[in-house]
Order: sequence, then C-alpha cells, then structure tokens
Amino acid sequence: MPKGPKGQKRPADVVSNAVKVMKIATGEEEEEFDGKDGKDPAAQAMGRKGGKARAESLTAKKRKEIAKKAAAKRWEKSD
Repeated sequence: MPKGPKGQKRPADVVSNAVKVMKIATGEEEEEFDGKDGKDPAAQAMGRKGGKARAESLTAKKRKEIAKKAAAKRWEKSD
C-alpha cells in the first residue's frame, strides 16, 4: 500500500488517492498522523550538539583554512 510523506497509508489507485488528498486539503477528513518522523530523538540531540561543539573548538585560523578550501572547491573548474 502506498504511503504519504510521513508514512501514512494511502489508497493504491490514482483516483482514490486524489480524492483522499482533496478531502484532507478541504478539511473533510483528518489526516492520520502519529507525529513520529522515524528518527531517533537521541541521535537528533547529538547532531544538534555536534555542530555547535565543533564551531566552539575551532580556532579562527582553522576556520579560515576550512573556508578557503571550500571556496576553492566551489570555484574549481569542472569540465
């Protein structure tokens, strides 16, 4: 069975699916949604910490080197 963007069950045929989406859009039906996005909350929390911790630990000199390398890669000619 097809699934919506958040894993909701949807009708298999195109017309039924279009009717379902239209009813959800107009408010005739509620979309069944459990609120979970399929990601581990602990991993999300660690990811949010990681970028901030790395930014705090980098020196100005190291940040400048990283930025120069990234800029060179962006402007590098690719044939």
